[in-house]
Amino acid sequence: MTSSTGQAQGSRGLEVRSIDYVPLDERHGKVSSIGPLWFMSNAQIATLAVGLISITSGGNLIWSMIAIAVGVLVGTLFMAAHSSQGPQLGLPQMIQSRPQFGYVGALLVWLFAYLQYAGFNIFNTVLAGQAIGASVHVGSDSLWFWVVTIVAVAVALFGYDLIHRFERYLTYLTVAMLALLTVAALIHLNLPAGMFDLGGFQLVPFLAQLGVAAGYQISWAIYVSDYSRYLPPAAAGRTFRYTFWGSALGGIWVMFLGAFIAAAAGKDFDTIPSIQATAEKLFPGFGSIALFVAALGLVSVTALNMYGGSLTLISSIDSLRKIKPTLTLRIVTIAVTAAISVILANVASADFLANFNDFLLLVLYFFIPWTAVNLTDYFIVRKGHYAIAEIFKPNGIYRRWGWAGIVAYLVGFLVMIPFFSAGTLFVGPIAQAMDGADISLFVGLPVSAILYWLLTRKVNAAEEAQLGEAEYAGLNAAAHRHTLPE
Repeated sequence: MTSSTGQAQGSRGLEVRSIDYVPLDERHGKVSSIGPLWFMSNAQIATLAVGLISITSGGNLIWSMIAIAVGVLVGTLFMAAHSSQGPQLGLPQMIQSRPQFGYVGALLVWLFAYLQYAGFNIFNTVLAGQAIGASVHVGSDSLWFWVVTIVAVAVALFGYDLIHRFERYLTYLTVAMLALLTVAALIHLNLPAGMFDLGGFQLVPFLAQLGVAAGYQISWAIYVSDYSRYLPPAAAGRTFRYTFWGSALGGIWVMFLGAFIAAAAGKDFDTIPSIQATAEKLFPGFGSIALFVAALGLVSVTALNMYGGSLTLISSIDSLRKIKPTLTLRIVTIAVTAAISVILANVASADFLANFNDFLLLVLYFFIPWTAVNLTDYFIVRKGHYAIAEIFKPNGIYRRWGWAGIVAYLVGFLVMIPFFSAGTLFVGPIAQAMDGADISLFVGLPVSAILYWLLTRKVNAAEEAQLGEAEYAGLNAAAHRHTLPE
């Protein structure tokens, strides 16, 4: 039976929920829709740029592809684990950080999360605007920055269901474009000698590529549950599988393609022109078609970032001052996120690849300890059982400051610093001794996870689960009472 809230959402066409709990009678949708959504999130130009890191730093193609595959599979494993939390808890991803970091303490990770949303949207807007401009040969890049932003705002505003439909239909178009672009690259591009020489292994480019690929996938983790939280709890296991394979296949395919095109172009590689030139080799006009379809993919990802950025802003405001998550508030926070993206897009287009590489490394560093803490709490400490109503109480059982999560996060981050190798930004002493090789991923994850587990040995998870069951009926009633816009 459809709830009154669900009817209101359907009749208005706008999603009315934001950071609040999704009650069981509003759960809907097919688990299979998760696959196309995360395939499309990776099947776009920004992902292609991730595959260039090893090639542009001196690695050959075969070891670049191995690093990409390993990095994507490792990073996606964590991302997909977060996705399975959505159906179980019925909550957006970032609000789930409160049991580990506290009602106020979660602001620590939300700040970094919002920086990620804004950062990716700046780069996505730049790429999409340039791609459309090169495709249609009408208007300036700045004009297309605004068009991209407006369309993405509309998709994000309508919310969860439209985002899933938009991604699903766009998948068919994108797969066809990528297949043709792959054929063009394989048939018409010439690779330098030694690109498939297994004896040409170089540690620094390999680890740089692996780390950036893994970081790119882990960076999706901060909002992956946002797009699975309307599914029923029984869908959690299948959600993991669809998220993993959708995201991994999209990421590996597009990063491989980027590495291949970059290897063939050498020092002449330039993201938009090189894609267009490769596509044009298949048949005249395909370059413009490929860029336009790729731009649509970037628009869809920009919408995802605006949607997630809105939820993060609302969560942050709620941690400082208890608020009612209305539709009006969601509209305002989407508008703020969009304004930041489109304004800064006009100053972030220079030296794109270098900036993008350094940004991805920073994202990886910030979210390695967070993902370790969050997943350890969910799968090991509390085993997926939370008193969800308490998450929304400033002085509930999860308290204002979750020192176990905060300490584990900060310690994990600090021990990673000597291993950082963030381009021109910072290279730690151990990374310098290893000629710039970055293994911080393999340090921060276990340190934060083990430390958090040790610090939470006295958590009474069974008692919390019992409280959650006792509050469950009231939680669903409150969800229907307080969600509709004022």
